[in-house]
Amino acid sequence: MKAYVFPGQGAQFSGMGKDLFDQFDWAKKLFADANQILGFNISEIMFSGSDDDLRRTDITQPAIFIHSVAVAKSLGEEFKPDMVAGHSLGEFSALVAAGALSFEEGLVLVQKRASAMQKACVAVPGTMAAIISLSDDKIEEICAGLSAQGKIVVPANLNSPGQVVISGQVDAVQEACTLMTQAGAKRALPLKVGGAFHSPLMEPARVELAEAINKAAFKTPVCPIYQNVDALGHTAPEDIKSNLIKQLTSPVRWTQSVINMINNGAEEFTECGPGQVLTGLISRIKKSLA
Repeated sequence: MKAYVFPGQGAQFSGMGKDLFDQFDWAKKLFADANQILGFNISEIMFSGSDDDLRRTDITQPAIFIHSVAVAKSLGEEFKPDMVAGHSLGEFSALVAAGALSFEEGLVLVQKRASAMQKACVAVPGTMAAIISLSDDKIEEICAGLSAQGKIVVPANLNSPGQVVISGQVDAVQEACTLMTQAGAKRALPLKVGGAFHSPLMEPARVELAEAINKAAFKTPVCPIYQNVDALGHTAPEDIKSNLIKQLTSPVRWTQSVINMINNGAEEFTECGPGQVLTGLISRIKKSLA
């Protein structure tokens, strides 16, 4: 069985999508439509913008979404997914590729999501850090201990065994990093991000995005989408919408999503979008199962 996966923020690079634009007439129209929907020339920024431009949340999220959808479309008849999944933002790309949302509505939601997250970041400063080679249980225990003291820090991205990203208030994340290093983590690396994604600090963004998601026209996808919130495959539009709304303040359960896809028959994973970050994570997850 074939699974297709779609990356999230961080996979962007200058020049992304230019090869597809040059090669396909439909891609030229896709980028022109995207420019019109967004109200600015995102294709120009994607093709020749600086790294700083591409790192801005309001640019990064739509850019990765557009590129990922275009890559899936470029596969033509080959794109016959038995299941799909996306990492954080990538869940929107996966939904469009699987026919649950139109490209236009997906892009409008992604723009709204990026804007809402940016506002939440400005309202309450937060940060994230990658914890390397410490068990998920220990990470959750340390975060829970700090949360009991009224400090906000949570596991945000359960990426692969031995790689978890934590998220929350700046001081709380710094304290958690110290405690996790003392507990045996090989490294605790602060990430260059503008806020505490997938944590309670994103609650204002969740409320704003919920309104837009509830108004969007979702259809039944051609295959199950394994969603970040519960790592399970879904096809019912109402369940998909509910999980998408919860996603901004909940952890990305990527490890468990991949394990569940494998247990349900996935033999071949294809990454659609910039980079090969998810391919690397899936390889590590597979090794942990061997």
